[in-house]
Amino acid sequence: MNDQKQKDNNVFHISLIVSIAVVLWGIIAKTSFANFANSLLSFLTTNFGWSYLISMLAFVIFAIFLAFSKYGDIKLGPDNSEPEYSNASWFAMLFGAGMGIGLVFWGVAEPIAHFANPVGIEPGSIEAANFAMKSSFMHWGFHPWANYSIIGLALAYFQFRKERPGLISSIFIPLLGEERVNGPIGKLIDILAVFATVAGVATSLGLGTLQINSGLNYLFNIPETTMVQIGIIFVITIIFIWTAVSGIDRGIKILGDINLYLAIGLLILVIILGPTLKIINNFTNGFGQYINAFIEDSLSISAFGDNSWLNSWRIFYWAWWIAWAPFVGSFIARISKGRTIREFIAGVIFAPALASIVWFSAFGTMGLNLADKVGLKSLATAAAAPETALFQVFNHYPLSSILSVITVVLLGTFFITSANSATFVLGMFTSEGDLNPSNNRKILWGLVQSLLATSLLLSGGLEALQTASVAAAFPFIFVMLLAMVSLIKAFGEEKI
Repeated sequence: MNDQKQKDNNVFHISLIVSIAVVLWGIIAKTSFANFANSLLSFLTTNFGWSYLISMLAFVIFAIFLAFSKYGDIKLGPDNSEPEYSNASWFAMLFGAGMGIGLVFWGVAEPIAHFANPVGIEPGSIEAANFAMKSSFMHWGFHPWANYSIIGLALAYFQFRKERPGLISSIFIPLLGEERVNGPIGKLIDILAVFATVAGVATSLGLGTLQINSGLNYLFNIPETTMVQIGIIFVITIIFIWTAVSGIDRGIKILGDINLYLAIGLLILVIILGPTLKIINNFTNGFGQYINAFIEDSLSISAFGDNSWLNSWRIFYWAWWIAWAPFVGSFIARISKGRTIREFIAGVIFAPALASIVWFSAFGTMGLNLADKVGLKSLATAAAAPETALFQVFNHYPLSSILSVITVVLLGTFFITSANSATFVLGMFTSEGDLNPSNNRKILWGLVQSLLATSLLLSGGLEALQTASVAAAFPFIFVMLLAMVSLIKAFGEEKI
């Protein structure tokens, strides 16, 4: 018991020190920190871009294989266990944690960015529109969710069926043995997972604050100032810590349900008020192109040409999703007890991927539809400021104020669902995998995330921390590939 307590203290204290030290570097010497982070990420994307592409495709193939294999009927828990949450609440919580604010932030901005600056295609052309939608579907479709499913499935299997602690290191027991997993190797994996989670959520908290402030400025002329942004973080922090402390059944689940209904409501309004037929046609055409070129685009990297677009968009996204995998995967695992592996994969990959594709079809088409009205230059300018792009596009459609009000509320709820699930997971990671960590631990991590986001917002170091967290998550490629091996080894012992 003392050894376990010591491991708990080590992971907790070292994670906290590393996170605070990195942020202090970002605040005190932001230029050197930004240069280091950018150089490291540039080195990894340029020299190891192929490894991101191959790994992410491997995650998709592995998940599909499991869903259709004899292992698909294995329960994530004892054979007689049943799901703890309804399908709707389960989906709402995993969707809010996994995509969160990114859908609102990039739903309009990314398609118009690709439309205005495509690769090797005339900007603003029909080909550019097709490229914009296909690329957006690729970045937010099956790959990111398959990536989450690897960690989520492995953790859910080991913690509920094999009764292991809710730690990333638990996945490696079949490969390394308990002694090594409880030693320095296991601690290092868990510390990396904590840092990736803290850095990822802190940057999202900061970037989301900027978009909420932009929305309030557009709606109510509330100034875009540091004081307003600190106020937004303060209010959201109170809510997400309160919901995390309330627990999954009361706080996180209820807010997840509200968030899902708001998102569905906004999506339906956009489809009705926007160019409805074009949205349907764009979805149909874009989805067909996405599926048709799935393997080719998954592995597309030039040996002799320029890969700058690929590095700055696709490979950055793959690195970003991998950085979020420990936190999102752990939270999805925590709420998935009693599901079969087949049910888990359908709910964690196919359903949210299709929802994301429909979202980008609706919002992206709204943006592309304005090309003739406002001109390509105006669209490119809007895309360069993704925090305001959505509100600028809404301005050209009916009921723009109502759409914008719903969006600001949705930004807040998406924001909170990501942050409260991250706070819960950080409590688990630093409490020896306890599936119900103490409120004190959750409150502490909630405050740490908010203070880091505020400090970086004040110092202008948000994007540098985002870059650093993405680069630091590179080792998780190998963690996740080994997790697949570990799962297959463990499944071999099942009586099927």
